[in-house]
Amino acid sequence: MKIARFSHDDTIAFGIVDEEEHELVVLKADPMFAGYEPTGERVKLTDAKLLAPVIPRSKIVAVGKNYHDHAAEMGGEAPAEPLLFLKPNTSVIGPDDSIVLPKQSERVEHEGELAVVIGRIAKNVAEDDAEEYIFGYTIANDVTARDLQQRDGQWARAKGFDSFCPLGPVIETHVDFDGATIETSVNGDRRQEGRLSDLVHSVPAIIAYASSVFTLLPGDVILTGTPAGVGPIVDGDTVEVTISGLGTLSNHVRSA
Repeated sequence: MKIARFSHDDTIAFGIVDEEEHELVVLKADPMFAGYEPTGERVKLTDAKLLAPVIPRSKIVAVGKNYHDHAAEMGGEAPAEPLLFLKPNTSVIGPDDSIVLPKQSERVEHEGELAVVIGRIAKNVAEDDAEEYIFGYTIANDVTARDLQQRDGQWARAKGFDSFCPLGPVIETHVDFDGATIETSVNGDRRQEGRLSDLVHSVPAIIAYASSVFTLLPGDVILTGTPAGVGPIVDGDTVEVTISGLGTLSNHVRSA
């Protein structure tokens, strides 16, 4: 099931995507907290603006170097344990919103990723139980000011600028990892390609590890890592991240 957060007639709402009818079945409230009770209203997808499907209540937890090929292109090996860092929720934007290049950086890069949306309070979760805490999955772009990342030695500034975490276009409540692919293109040219099954640390392993460090809250988002092929984006570019079964997240790039 695909769930969208959208605006229509100056109102923000949640809806279930009816792909056959190209419509949104409008829900009474956020289904993460209130279930899937419909209002009886339907909105055509063409009449709605899709927004970031979730605004993290407290944090975005990201995992670095979680594909072997990306770790190699960054000059090392994949860490034995998940390499965690945080992005602020103010970095979130939605589909078709603009990634804004900060004046402080001369090299900003794309990183297409699978994102996991947490649906329940999670603390010290066993790996075997991790799926019980997942509300769904969406697409992310872990935009990074690479020069600042290298200069600072830690990643908070490089990963944390406003607009540096596009999410969308929808939340899918189930993803089949077998055979599912992720691709990132810039202006139609494919830059990244990988399989979700190639994650060094699996989604359940990441949830177990992260929840042993800090409590995960409903609405928190986990970025699971990016495959090889990260590269620069510049003013005027269009970045598209596509994941099997989830659709395509598209964002334009502009200077500050």
